[in-house]
Amino acid sequence: MRWHVFPEGRMCSIRRAMLLWLVPLFLLVGVASASFSYWTYSRMVSEFMDEQMMQLGRAVLANDGYIPPVIQNSERVHAWGAYVIQVFDAQGKTVASTWSDLKLPVQLHEGFQDIRQDGRLWRAFVVPPVEPGGHTVQVLQSGSFRSHLAAERAGAAIAPVLILLPLSMLVLWGVARAMSRALQDIGRQAALQDEHNISELPLTHVPQEITPLVMSFNSLLNRLSGAFVTQRRFVQDAAHELRTPIAAIGLQLENLRAEIGPGASAEKFAMLESGVRRAQRLVDQLLRLSRQEAAGADGPAMVDLRAQLRESIATLIPLADQRNIDLGMCGEPASAPVTLQCAPGDLRSVLDNLIENALRYTPEGGVVDVRLAEAQGRLALEVVDTGPGIPPELLPRVFDRFFRVPGNGANGSGLGLSIAQAAAQRCGLALTLRNREDRSGLIARIEAAQ
Repeated sequence: MRWHVFPEGRMCSIRRAMLLWLVPLFLLVGVASASFSYWTYSRMVSEFMDEQMMQLGRAVLANDGYIPPVIQNSERVHAWGAYVIQVFDAQGKTVASTWSDLKLPVQLHEGFQDIRQDGRLWRAFVVPPVEPGGHTVQVLQSGSFRSHLAAERAGAAIAPVLILLPLSMLVLWGVARAMSRALQDIGRQAALQDEHNISELPLTHVPQEITPLVMSFNSLLNRLSGAFVTQRRFVQDAAHELRTPIAAIGLQLENLRAEIGPGASAEKFAMLESGVRRAQRLVDQLLRLSRQEAAGADGPAMVDLRAQLRESIATLIPLADQRNIDLGMCGEPASAPVTLQCAPGDLRSVLDNLIENALRYTPEGGVVDVRLAEAQGRLALEVVDTGPGIPPELLPRVFDRFFRVPGNGANGSGLGLSIAQAAAQRCGLALTLRNREDRSGLIARIEAAQ
């Protein structure tokens, strides 16, 4: 089983992995530094105090056991570390003491030793008599004071480390967060790529460890861009190649119409004409689709929605007249021009496809209204027709390419709504469809995406 630096689950991230490995290391270093400092200062304090005790004990013995009249108390002894001096005669009886409350007998061993009396630890230094029958001097110091002094000195030494530890962990957290954000920025730049806008990810400020991954991704993007270009070129070439023979077939049908008599042959001829018209429309939609997918060719610009809407309606008026459909704008608020930041071709494609789709599926003598409305401070555009509408269960599928509602006799290729939705998304608009509630018909609505 291969060992991984990154754990599974929520901890599988560079930032959490760094913290998971380095924070315990920092804490271990802090504990080791504190322990080493305490041990070092304990030795220093012990050696320094022992030297003083030794000099003091020998000085008292050399002065024939004379002790200056210093009276100690519990606070001075245990809190301040004052020395307690005891002088004993040859029989071990106390001759003099600087603290009479301490009833500690003379120790038999010469030199330094640790003594525990009544639950307290004492450090003792015993100076034996120089000659038989002479005095024995015993110097004592509180063991708790020594431990407290060593801890105090070690704490003073370790304080900078203890301050730097959380500071370094905070800096580590900030650096890890910045690194994580930098990687997330690379991910966001990659997420912005789509078939209409494929560009290499920049290598500036990319860590050396991540550079090979970004370069590999750029290589993949280049191959993907080439594949999309090849696909669009194929669709364009195929549509162009099909347009000429289909147009020729249409002309031949026009010429044959006068020679077809009534009856079954006329019905079959009408079906043939309908199929040719459907093929012509499919070719036109394929050409439009390939142009839209190749675009942003004209690039984003500030486009006046009202002006573009009037232009689209003017273009489709002949189709409306041909089918005897009342097409027009209604409910337009009289205000300043409504501008959008998008490619003009994309906006034109949205409007043309929605209005043309409504005209083709609305029965002759029907009505198609285009209206601008404001909802919650946002401007929305609706194309409302009096056609048959769409069964509710099929509404989620109508944006699929080449999908056509069954049982609808209108000529179409099933690409119009797909093209309109793709162009709307590039314009930053949301396209939704719903059936009318007051009567049969469909409402196509576009508004700024949330």
